Amino acid sequence: MTDTTIADTTQEVTDATQEAVKQVNQLTQYVQDSIPELITFGLKVLAALVAFFVGRLVIRWIRKIVRRSFERSGADKGVEQFVDSLLKYGLYALLVFSLISSLGFDTTSVAAVLASGGVAIGLALQGSLSNFAGGVLILLLKPFVVGDYIIEDSNGKEGTVKEIQIFYTKLSTIDNKTIVIPNGMLTNNSITNATAKDERQLDLRVSISYDADIRQAKNVIEELLEKDECIIKNEQINVFVHELADNAVVLGIRAWVKNEEYWTTRWRLLEEIKILLDENGIEIPYPQMAVHMKENV
Repeated sequence: MTDTTIADTTQEVTDATQEAVKQVNQLTQYVQDSIPELITFGLKVLAALVAFFVGRLVIRWIRKIVRRSFERSGADKGVEQFVDSLLKYGLYALLVFSLISSLGFDTTSVAAVLASGGVAIGLALQGSLSNFAGGVLILLLKPFVVGDYIIEDSNGKEGTVKEIQIFYTKLSTIDNKTIVIPNGMLTNNSITNATAKDERQLDLRVSISYDADIRQAKNVIEELLEKDECIIKNEQINVFVHELADNAVVLGIRAWVKNEEYWTTRWRLLEEIKILLDENGIEIPYPQMAVHMKENV
């Protein structure tokens, strides 16, 4: 390697080192110049976090006051739950927007971005908006209220209404399961409200043999209904022949009970009817087939 080549290589290394040192010095100077701004921004972030947690406490306090006001006024429980849910989302949105403003972001620009993206947001949230509108319709039209037992006819979901929220309704089943149904589904499909009235009619079916005495079977069931304490006596009680089926005579039984006693009365009556029919020698048949064989001559 010649002296000229060595000199050139040394010069290149020197230039690269000087350039690296220059860049490091520039970065160091930039960090030193930006330290006050970084400290200021960090303090703003810390203050925003503190404000957020304080805001959460304030929101809980406001919701608690509103709930107590609804309780004192005796307003519908569903309206109370819906307003509480709406208040929660609205106050949190206001809190976040205020914190963004406190960090130095231009709220006008943020609002403009949200407005320009409104169409896309609307399309993305059209299901949620439908559920929100459904919740408003439920509260206005009152097809059911908290405490009612409803059946969503399209999917067969049923239970007692426990909560009516801003986007969904919660049902509790007989076996203590929780069903969450979007409000839009409840307003767009047919609903059966089994507890809209204070009283509910029992509609039972009992099959007896064609060989049994129909009058005796009817008398046995009628006496049972007259003695049962849960059957409303000033309402009509009917025991009748509902159908002459292939293998049995089907008796229909109709009587009225209070809503809260419907299921327990239904289960108890079915058991007691079976016991009484057995005690009186009245057969409850099961499907049978008679086969006649012709003898060969």
